[in-house]
Amino acid sequence: MNGEELTEQETALYDRQIRVWGADAQRRLSKSHILVYGMKGTVAEFCKNIVLAGVGSVTLVDDREVTDEALSANFLILPDENLYHGKTLAEVCCDSLKEFNPMVHVSVEKGDISTFGVEFFGKFDAVVISCCSLAKKKLINQKCRKLSKRVAFYTVDCRGSCGEIFVDLKDYKYSKKKLEETVECQLEFPSFEDTISVPWKALPKRVSKLYFAMRVIEQFEDAEGRNPGETSIADLPGVLKLRKELCETNSVNESQIPDALLERLLIGASEYPPVCAIIGGILGQEVIKAISGKGDPLKNFFFFDAMDGKGLIEDISEPKPVS
Repeated sequence: MNGEELTEQETALYDRQIRVWGADAQRRLSKSHILVYGMKGTVAEFCKNIVLAGVGSVTLVDDREVTDEALSANFLILPDENLYHGKTLAEVCCDSLKEFNPMVHVSVEKGDISTFGVEFFGKFDAVVISCCSLAKKKLINQKCRKLSKRVAFYTVDCRGSCGEIFVDLKDYKYSKKKLEETVECQLEFPSFEDTISVPWKALPKRVSKLYFAMRVIEQFEDAEGRNPGETSIADLPGVLKLRKELCETNSVNESQIPDALLERLLIGASEYPPVCAIIGGILGQEVIKAISGKGDPLKNFFFFDAMDGKGLIEDISEPKPVS
């Protein structure tokens, strides 16, 4: 951050927020630049939240066309074909986001994000991706980690009534209030690839079943060459076969990944707006914390299942050797 003070207009507009997290946090936000890929309903909620919070800029990447599925969960797409005909999802969402807060610069970057060079990601303070294959998640995370500056990296996925967020803040330093004093803290985050490579048998016994189920679906789509969400109940036999193989390889009981949960993830390719609002709200809160450097960050997975209404944080990391 460059140390510039908030303008009089910013101070007036963000007065209530400044009272909550302070002028310094708001200054950091107003100078921050966020890159967002994959304009699904959950990401639309996230973008709305950070634009209203007053980040400096948001750059959207998504060259896909508007579909009926996108209309069902993404409130940034107005239900008038004349307003989005011939435009990409990113362009349509950009037009809507600009109206939420004219002080935030919202723009569109066209192209395949996996082909963007490392230096491109260095222009941002946080990178949020959705609708990505397993390989693309790993690749973009690797590019962010190669930079000398810390770029906060997040993946977010919402399938029907379930959702997950992954966070990588590299070597992260922050402050938090403890009783009447402020203490300085530090956390080391593993990469996405290192995280999902942790052997299942090395994880605590009470790890969320959703963690395992999402990895099975993710690997199934990767093996079949599918785009995220391109699944149906017809894929259940293949998914159950893969589950069996993964559980045997990792010495984990198949009961950790219930059939019913896999079925819900397969048929829940479309997003549920209420779940989008919850996941998008949590993600916005985490990005704001990472940029402001205030408050305990989420490390490193968050899961939500509307069936039981629970949100769980899981620290999926390689166990540290006992000294």
